[in-house]
Amino acid sequence: MIKKWGILILTAGAILMAVPGCRKPVAVTSSSEVLPLEKNLNMVGYTIQVGAFSEVDNALRLMNSLREEGIDAYYFRHMTGLFKVRFGEFSLRKEAEIEAQNLKSQKIIEDFYIVNPQISATKKITRSNKDTLRTGLVETARQYQGLPYCWGGDSIEEGFDCSGLAAAVYRLNGLSLPRTSRAQYDKGMPVSTAQLLPGDLVFFEMYPGKGISHVGIYLEGGRFIHAPSRNKTIRINSLNNPYYRERFRGARRYIY
Repeated sequence: MIKKWGILILTAGAILMAVPGCRKPVAVTSSSEVLPLEKNLNMVGYTIQVGAFSEVDNALRLMNSLREEGIDAYYFRHMTGLFKVRFGEFSLRKEAEIEAQNLKSQKIIEDFYIVNPQISATKKITRSNKDTLRTGLVETARQYQGLPYCWGGDSIEEGFDCSGLAAAVYRLNGLSLPRTSRAQYDKGMPVSTAQLLPGDLVFFEMYPGKGISHVGIYLEGGRFIHAPSRNKTIRINSLNNPYYRERFRGARRYIY
């Protein structure tokens, strides 16, 4: 059974809650004190990793075959240059192993590797390393540039599953975002364009009257990376582009 760990974010001497109002401030005594995340943003636990391909199309096929089984899988480019696939968020290693063995016995996957949260993620976010985490998000997102856009979603309500890219980038850095662009928009802390930082998410209403339906990951200098639509590669665009400026509806932050 997949379980998630809920956590809070400590910032400017207070714990901010993702509901109206704030709790009583809690003093920060050290620059190395842990800054837990916003309560609606969980940390990724143990995950299952499968495949190691030199061609991205093979990773895409594996990812899509897992999605056909109802498994929320995502692909990524490993530091070795190989393309791999991950899925699952388990609080205990044993749970991940049991699930992986079960899928292997059904011939849904072959060999697998259990990724420890200590390896896959920044376990603790402190005042001194949150910038490092932001850098990690940007570097991970850039690894997808030019790769095929193929996350499986195809509805306006789901934002054509562009949110899958944002979710994958955050998961690979140990943070579990909500799955859809609308849910990501609802759960983050609003931030103005003048205050945007690398790793923040930017949101768009691509279809008038349909609400939030697209999301990108902010890089710097007014640029963001996103999965624009089917049959297009993941790319970088500018918020100053008239097309996106007209449809821009706000930004959200998860790392305070």
